[in-house]
Amino acid sequence: MSAHDDIAVLANPSAGRGRHRGLLSAVLDRLGAGGRSVRLLEAGSAEDAEKACHRAVDEGIGSLVAVGGDGTVHRALQAVAGTGVGFGVVPVGTGNDFAAGTGSPTDPLLAAEEIAAAHRDGRHHAVDLARIGTGRDDVRWFGAVLAAGFDAIVNERANRMRWPRGPRRYDLAIMLEAARLRPRRYTLELDGVDHSFAGVLVAVGNCPSYGGGLRICPAADPTDGLLDVVVAAPLGRVALARLQPRVRRGTHVEDPLITSYRAREVRIDTPGIIGYADGERVAALPLMIGCVPGAVRLLR
Repeated sequence: MSAHDDIAVLANPSAGRGRHRGLLSAVLDRLGAGGRSVRLLEAGSAEDAEKACHRAVDEGIGSLVAVGGDGTVHRALQAVAGTGVGFGVVPVGTGNDFAAGTGSPTDPLLAAEEIAAAHRDGRHHAVDLARIGTGRDDVRWFGAVLAAGFDAIVNERANRMRWPRGPRRYDLAIMLEAARLRPRRYTLELDGVDHSFAGVLVAVGNCPSYGGGLRICPAADPTDGLLDVVVAAPLGRVALARLQPRVRRGTHVEDPLITSYRAREVRIDTPGIIGYADGERVAALPLMIGCVPGAVRLLR
């Protein structure tokens, strides 16, 4: 067997707050059914994980599989985007938004079996990715959603907090940032056309959801060659609180304060915002985001 028959696996043992920790050996068994060579990539940090994925791709691996949530997927995508290497997702994270948006089975063992069969048969589905240019000679890719408004500010605040741990930290970050919520002036260009606005939220979606099922861009389709852009006009705390439960259902886009667009290329800028993609810190705005059709070969 050549390296092209091998499967490399990036696994995050703490994904989903560790509740699937005991499943990894069973997942590896499913992936290796039929005598395929499966190797687990070793990584002590997110940066190490990304480097390990790049090394595996450079060595000619046949397929790369991410076992984890959107953060693990995000790291792996940096290595497989645009390469033609098969990519599989075994969703065991707190948020599995890329997996949900691209139709992966929710059951981890079923997902592993489906990936193994697709790898064996040479079967894949071409799925779009979003390519981010940061203006600093580096390129990042994302699969689900990029946040560049109130949600990004909340992420940044939560990352700085040492207490409390877990989801309550985000609840507290939301409360603290909602208290100082103010509209910003955004420069927004969509396929070269100016759509600049004053508001509190801008999200760019390749898939519909982020944050573990919040359907911020409910009509986003990762196979249509377009990005969905959802923006919110100036909102007070009361209006924001009223809209929040509707985001999980995706019905917030019916509100007159919300505007939706579709574009191939998006440029966003406003001072003092760090963009977050797939829940991961990317870079300060301005950001250029382009949809790259069929950038990843999803094993399904």
